[in-house]
Amino acid sequence: MAVFEPEAELATLDTEEFGGEVVGRSPWALAGRRLVRNKLAIAAVIVFVLIVAVSFAAPLYASHIAHTNPFESNLSGTFQQNGKTVQVIQQGAGKLGLGETPVGPTWHAKYLLGADNQGRDVSARVLYGGRASLEIGIGSAVLASLLAVVFGLIAGFFGGWTDAFLSRLMDLIWAFPVYLLAISLATVLLTAPNGLRIGFVHLSASSLWVPLTIIGVIYVPYVFRPIRGQVLSLREREFVEAAIAQGASNARLIFSEILPNVASTVVVLLPLMIATTILTESALSYLSIGVQPPNASWGTVIQDGQGLLYTRPWVAIAPGIMIVLTVLALNVLGDGLRDALDPRSKLRMKG
Repeated sequence: MAVFEPEAELATLDTEEFGGEVVGRSPWALAGRRLVRNKLAIAAVIVFVLIVAVSFAAPLYASHIAHTNPFESNLSGTFQQNGKTVQVIQQGAGKLGLGETPVGPTWHAKYLLGADNQGRDVSARVLYGGRASLEIGIGSAVLASLLAVVFGLIAGFFGGWTDAFLSRLMDLIWAFPVYLLAISLATVLLTAPNGLRIGFVHLSASSLWVPLTIIGVIYVPYVFRPIRGQVLSLREREFVEAAIAQGASNARLIFSEILPNVASTVVVLLPLMIATTILTESALSYLSIGVQPPNASWGTVIQDGQGLLYTRPWVAIAPGIMIVLTVLALNVLGDGLRDALDPRSKLRMKG
C-alpha cells in the first residue's frame, strides 16, 4: 500500500484538479468547489431540498389545493369528481363488495392519493408527516451532534478520569439496542400523567420535542466515538504542541486549534445522522410511540395504511417512497461531502 504525506498529497490533488487556482484559497473553499463538481451530490441536494420544500408547504397544499383538514375524520364526507358526488368512504367497494373502503387515488387536487380509513386526504397527511419527520430527524441529529462534539472534545482533550467516565457512559448507552432504549424512554415519557417537566420547560405527550429529545440522546455515542478518536489524535499533533509552547490556554486549544479540525468530520456525519434519525423516528411512530395524534409523520401514515395494503396500497406506499428518497439523498450527500472534504478517501491501493 502506498504511503502519502497528508499535506503534500492534498496539495498535489488540488493542483491536479484546479490547476493554479488553489493558491490563496481556504480548504473550505476548495472543498466547496469539489462538492459543486460532484454532480451526483448536487442532484442529492436538489432532491432533498425539494422534499423539504414540499413538506413545509403542507399547510398551503391542504388549505388552497386539497381544501381539506388532514387531521379530522371525514367518514361521511363527499366531494365532486367529474361532475359527480363521490363518497369518501365507499360502501361495498372492492372485489368482494363487502365492508367499507376509502376512495382510491383520484390523481386530481382533491384526494390525489386517495383517503385513509378515517376519510382523511392521504397526500396532505404525507406532506404534513414529512414536515414532522424532517423536523424531528434534523433536530435530533443536530442535538446528537452538538452533545457528541462537547463530550468528545472534553473526553479526548482532558483524558484520564474524565475520558474514562464519559466513554463508559457512552458505552452504557451504546450497549442498549437502539429501538429498545427508545421504546423504554418513550413509554416512560408518554405515560407520565402531566407530561415531561424539566424546570420551567413542560412538554406534553403530543409534543414533537419528546421523540426529538429521545432520538437525539440515544444517538450521541454514534457521533461521540469518531470525534473523541480524532481529538485524541489531534492533541498530539505539532501545531497543538506549538500552541502549548506559546502559552495557549485550554479553552484556546480546544476552540481555536482542535475544534476547527473536527468540524469537517461533523459536517460529513450530519447528513448521515439525519437519515438515521428519520428512519428511527418513522419506526417509532409506526409503533405508536413516536409522533402522537393528532400530529402525523411518515411512520404514522404507514401505520394507517397497514390495513389497506390490499385495497388502497398508496396509503402506505407514498410515505415509504418519501422515506426512501430522503434517506438515499442524504446518504449520497454524505458521501459527496466526505469526498469533498477528504479527497484522500477516494484513493485506493493500486496494483
